[in-house]
This record gives sequence, structure tokens and C-alpha cells, in this order.
Amino acid sequence: MQATSTTCHALPCIRLSHESASTLIALHGAHVLSWTPADQRERLFLSERARFDGNSAIRGGVPVIFPQFSERGTGMRHGFARVLSWRFIGVENEHATFELRNDERTAHWPHTFIARLLVSLSATALELTLEVENTGDGTFDFTAALHTYLRVDALEGAAVAGLQGCDYEDSAAGGVLRREESYEVRFDGEVDRIYNDVVAPLTLADGTGELSIEQESFTDAVVWNPGAALAATIGDLAPDDYRRFVCIEAGTVLQPLVLVPGERWVGTQRLRAIR
Repeated sequence: MQATSTTCHALPCIRLSHESASTLIALHGAHVLSWTPADQRERLFLSERARFDGNSAIRGGVPVIFPQFSERGTGMRHGFARVLSWRFIGVENEHATFELRNDERTAHWPHTFIARLLVSLSATALELTLEVENTGDGTFDFTAALHTYLRVDALEGAAVAGLQGCDYEDSAAGGVLRREESYEVRFDGEVDRIYNDVVAPLTLADGTGELSIEQESFTDAVVWNPGAALAATIGDLAPDDYRRFVCIEAGTVLQPLVLVPGERWVGTQRLRAIR
């Protein structure tokens, strides 16, 4: 795997390549902007209205959510990791490593930590591993997710399989608890669900393409699409953009993780192009 420095909309980036597959990661947020397997089909969605000002979260790709998911806490919505610049450490053992440490930018969350994103690429797969290490003297808790926007040709033809029997919190319905009875999750209006205790691989199919999605140590999976009404209120989404993506997020959301001094947590999401 080779790493090359480049830019995207003036933001410094690292492009990783493996044979004919590639992925592009912005140092702003350690944000994965693009992934094209060997078939040269872009598998991530990136909004044409995404903001690349070096301060805002980028709409699309894979934002890193840490140390707070959504508004489940008193800090910044979805945490600060996605809006801060990370440091590219290098490539070793077929992993590219990006790192964020506590400093004056994170002083409002008064904990000592190191967060790392490890990116691995093959001809058909992208593997993302988030590591959080407590390097301080006190215990802290956090929630985290890889907020992955997966491209689909048309939302009405998209379906997510592998969640049947899982309990979920229906955020679009005010947080009511339900159980998934359907073999496939489809999208008609807003879908915003946090599925708990997800262990089986998930599959996203949209008629012309298919992805396998696996996760380790992340206990939850978030499935999200804003639907037409909510999407119309999101300024960095173009009209009908909601029809071109499904978010399937590996997360630990419903139950915060607790790290004692010296402890480290590691969570992984693997995306594999089937067709």
C-alpha cells in the first residue's frame, strides 16, 4: 500500500493506493472522502455542497464521531474529532495511521487521550479501525462511531439485510424501542435507527451494487437516511442528494465506553465490495 500527499478543495489529504484500488483521507477530521475498489466504482457518498473550510464537518465520506455521539452528552454534537486536524503518522504493516491527541483545542473535554484511525486497503475492501487510549490519570467515558455514508444509485432500490431480530431505538419516532421484524430494511421517509448488539455481517444492495459491512467491538449499528423532508432543511445537501446514500455506522452509542488510566479500546468497520 502506497501513501501520497495531495489536496482536496485545498485541504491537505493522503491518498492510499493498492494496485488499482484507492482511498482519499483528509487530515481535517481524519475524514475518509473517497473509496474506489479495483472495479473503479466510487462506494462512498460525498455531497457536492460539502464544506471544506477547515472548520466545519464534511458532509459525506466517513466522519469520525468522538467523544460524543449526536447530543448524547453535554459536549459538541457528534464530538470534536471530525472538525480538528489530525496528524498522519505513516504506513506500517499495511495500515496508514492518523492520530489526534488532547491539546488546547480539546480543553473543553478535560481528559488526556490519544485517538487513532488506522486505514487498510485491498483490491475489494476498506478497513477502518478507531483506537482510543486513556493516557491520563483519571477515568473517562465516551461514545463513538464511524459515520459511514455509502453511495447508492437510487434510494428506492436500496435495502439493508442482516438486522432481522435486532432491537433498535427509533430516533425518528422520538426514541421508541422496537424490534426489527423485516428481513430487509428499506427507505420510505426518514430512517434513523440505532440497532443494538449487532453481530452478523450486514449487506447493502441497491440493484447494481452490493457491499458487505462487518464490525468488531462496536456494539451498535446506526442506519440513517434523512428522507426528503428533513434533507430539504440540511444546507450542505443538494436537492435529491438523500436519494444517493445510506448511512450504515459502526458505533458504540447506547452504552458509553469507560476507560481507566492506561486502557485502550479498539473498534473496526470493514467494507467489502461484492459486486
